[in-house]
Amino acid sequence: MNTAPPKPTASELEMLRLLFALGPATARQVHAAAIETRPDMNYATVLRLLQVMHTKGLLTRDESQRAHVYAPVQEQESVQTNLLKELIQKAFSGSGKALVLAALRGGHVSAKEREEIQALLDKEN
Repeated sequence: MNTAPPKPTASELEMLRLLFALGPATARQVHAAAIETRPDMNYATVLRLLQVMHTKGLLTRDESQRAHVYAPVQEQESVQTNLLKELIQKAFSGSGKALVLAALRGGHVSAKEREEIQALLDKEN
């Protein structure tokens, strides 16, 4: 039986990224972080997204305080791994190599990141 939470939408992923960076947080704290990069984001939208995400099983909600505290159900790495598996299947016909090559060729990897990748590959060999 698959008990994994549903795949987050783009807006929900944005909220998850903020919560991964903040740790457990109130809607006000998430909103404050969101407006740093999205000044147009209003508090009601953040609160509604967090509530929907809780209902969907993407977030936990601590209701012991007046301001509810939200936290991701899954760890960041787990969310990323699940999304990556889906991307590899859908966009790269199941080939992790094709994904890596596309990232390397497409200019999505900095020189420093290339060095880190090479060091990881060298360590594995």
